[in-house]
Amino acid sequence: MQPEPTAQLRHRAVEAPAGRLHLVEQGSGPLVLLVHGFPESWYSWRRQLPALAAAGHRAVAIDVRGYGRSSKPAAVDAYRMLDLVEDNLAVVRALGEESAVVVGHDWGSPVAATSALLHPEVFRAVGLLSVPYAPPGGPRPSAVFSRLGGPEQEFYVSYFQEPGRAEAEIEPDVRGWLAGFYAALSADTMPAPDEPDPHFVTRGGRLRDRFPTGVLPAWLSEDDLDVYAGEFERTGMTGALNRYRNLDRDWADLAPHHAAPIKQPSLFIGGALDASTTWMSDAIDAYPVTLPGLSAAHLLDGCGHWVQQECPDEVNRLLTDWLATLR
Repeated sequence: MQPEPTAQLRHRAVEAPAGRLHLVEQGSGPLVLLVHGFPESWYSWRRQLPALAAAGHRAVAIDVRGYGRSSKPAAVDAYRMLDLVEDNLAVVRALGEESAVVVGHDWGSPVAATSALLHPEVFRAVGLLSVPYAPPGGPRPSAVFSRLGGPEQEFYVSYFQEPGRAEAEIEPDVRGWLAGFYAALSADTMPAPDEPDPHFVTRGGRLRDRFPTGVLPAWLSEDDLDVYAGEFERTGMTGALNRYRNLDRDWADLAPHHAAPIKQPSLFIGGALDASTTWMSDAIDAYPVTLPGLSAAHLLDGCGHWVQQECPDEVNRLLTDWLATLR
């Protein structure tokens, strides 16, 4: 199906529990809600919006609360998972729809998964990119992450916990930090296996000390980087980082759903070179139990963490083929 001649990107804001949520939409047809991760924005779906619209869908990419042009509540606990799920529900209602397929990348993946888990009557199918589904439960997250790395280094999730700490590293040079972070997790620019892991911080050091410098991944142009940097230079990083500061709250909030599967139709797409898929390979192996409606789990060769930007054509094909089975 060819794109509609008038199927241009449409920006709007809708009322939501966060205050207002900015979204970008293209096309008409069944609603596909796209939820980005850290540190990104609706712009990370720029290659998917026209492809989904051309395939006969109403594709909508949001700025998650705390990001971009969406509202940024001041309280740290305003970024807990249950609140982000309510935001997704509010978007569906504000768009006049009764249901949606929800697709998420990075942090957007667990947000999409939890939306589908808690509201199967609204989110009729779920696509997960980069971060596999792991049902609620297990040990307290802060305890798990604090044990990673040992005495010489600290896992990045633990490093992000103290308000202001990561902001002090990032905000004096947002553009440079983002360039390094994106490069560190991209297949064509990530550090070699024998180099220091960029997911860890040397005690007393900075996360960016392990990032590549002076190189951009192939998927990221200088103009693309300007878009991302411009948003975070305007908003600061606190709203985005506050998502990490709610892991223990989420663990308690979702305890009633311990080990719960997601039964709706589902799809997983990850990069074969992404630490998220290698560290969480057990979660992928458990999909027959945790995602009984899974169509397929795809690991894309030569692809890192930013899967829909590194491999847009392949991701678009997989998404549109899967969505066609849901009609």
